[in-house]
Amino acid sequence: MRLTGELLIGGGARRGLQGEIRGIDPATGEPMEPAFGGAGHDDLKAACAHAAAAFQPYRTLPYETRATFLETIAEHIEALGDDLIVRVMAESGLPRGRLEGERGRTTGQLRLFASVLRDGGFLETRIDPALPARLPMPRPDLRLRNVPLGPVAVFGASNFPLAFSVAGGDTASALAAGCPVVVKAHPAHPGTSEMIGRAVQAAVAACGLHPGVFSLIHDSGFEISQALVADPRIKAAGFTGSRRGGLALAAIAQGRPEPIPFYAEMSSINPVVLFPSALAARGAAIAKDFVGALTLGAGQFCTNPGLILALEGPELSGFLAAAEEALTPVPAAVMLTPAISRVYATGVRTLSETTGVNQVAKGQEPTRNQGQAALFSVTGETFLANPHLAEEVFGATSIVVRCADMAELHKVVLALEGQLTIALHMDEPDHALAADLLPDLELKAGRILVNGFGTGVEVCHAMVHGGPFPATSDSRVTSVGTLAIARFLRPVSYQNLPSALLPDELKPENPLGLVRRVDGKLQLG
Repeated sequence: MRLTGELLIGGGARRGLQGEIRGIDPATGEPMEPAFGGAGHDDLKAACAHAAAAFQPYRTLPYETRATFLETIAEHIEALGDDLIVRVMAESGLPRGRLEGERGRTTGQLRLFASVLRDGGFLETRIDPALPARLPMPRPDLRLRNVPLGPVAVFGASNFPLAFSVAGGDTASALAAGCPVVVKAHPAHPGTSEMIGRAVQAAVAACGLHPGVFSLIHDSGFEISQALVADPRIKAAGFTGSRRGGLALAAIAQGRPEPIPFYAEMSSINPVVLFPSALAARGAAIAKDFVGALTLGAGQFCTNPGLILALEGPELSGFLAAAEEALTPVPAAVMLTPAISRVYATGVRTLSETTGVNQVAKGQEPTRNQGQAALFSVTGETFLANPHLAEEVFGATSIVVRCADMAELHKVVLALEGQLTIALHMDEPDHALAADLLPDLELKAGRILVNGFGTGVEVCHAMVHGGPFPATSDSRVTSVGTLAIARFLRPVSYQNLPSALLPDELKPENPLGLVRRVDGKLQLG
């Protein structure tokens, strides 16, 4: 595919005239062709106007048509072939195998949401039939279904240029919900964004949909991103990125004359608790697996294990020795962008300069735009006295907190901010200790896992990729899995509406064959 550097708005393409964006090869620092024009306010207004015009015709489409559209997007992405993988590799520095897997995840979740549409459970239809003879007051006929919110803004992520970007989870779930999407491409991979954007645009045309269902814009600074969230036609937004960026956009979303939901995934250090029996039985093996998880993808995962909690003692010393042995030969790895590399280096330096923080091991020396893996340790007392030690360092760095006893470990858990994941490594003798800790862990994370690490997020029905602040801006939702569609829906109740006017989902004869909750009991279609 020949890249043009254009904005994709309302089924067409136009050159943005507000500044310039170029992809940068992170391995060499060299700018890539072509130059992409940044959107101006007129471009943004056009994209939002097209999305608003598309909303009514798109949301009223048969669910089968919407499902076919998602599957068609997946097919068009796959049709890009190796050209897509080559471009993503060049813009991100990520290896081929990782990106081929990410492409599969991207197309897989589009097809998963197609199955959600065919199932109809996301509508959560409820019917409470009228009880005219009820005393002391009759009950009216009440029927409920979920409806889409309206046009959605999606912000592409740096660390997942396919699965959390132009046609990633936010876009897939919003389109499944019946919401047109305006995507703001991440500046680190504009070429990848155009390729995927044109695949989506082609799917819109192939399915005969309103062209405003999808638009893609670039922003040469921050002004257009902020204006996108502020535009009155946008009714919700999805974001994956830094805490600073997420909070700035969330403030705009809440400060509008009509505030809108802003779903931001921002910051998580994903603690790992090593219980005594597991550490004694297999500490060296856990250490090796931990280093593998820590350094995977240069540590640039939102579920990277950035904190280890364990009890002081010879078992923990053995774990640290094994971790040092495994980490020391790890080569420095190219990071996503020069800016991310600089911020990572600053974060590591801050840790190393903090009184009471001891360096356990470092990987091989870095060169241009590479991140050097690092592992530090502190006492529980030092960790509690230095709140900045609990802040995310985005990259392959982790801190081991050596707790004096379970009471101190519990204090550390209570002091933590919200997390995407918390991992527990335990054997059967540790179950009582884990049971005591579990109620507090439930208040701290969206996903609790055992004898593994948070890296590797399964896209399925039971997955939660979310958590209390600052992991996300809204702990009630997930950005991965089929429940992600709920972010872009709202319930509407219809009271005493004549049967002829009811939507098909709520008609007495149930023409769509949905599973519905009638008078409090589930009924099969």
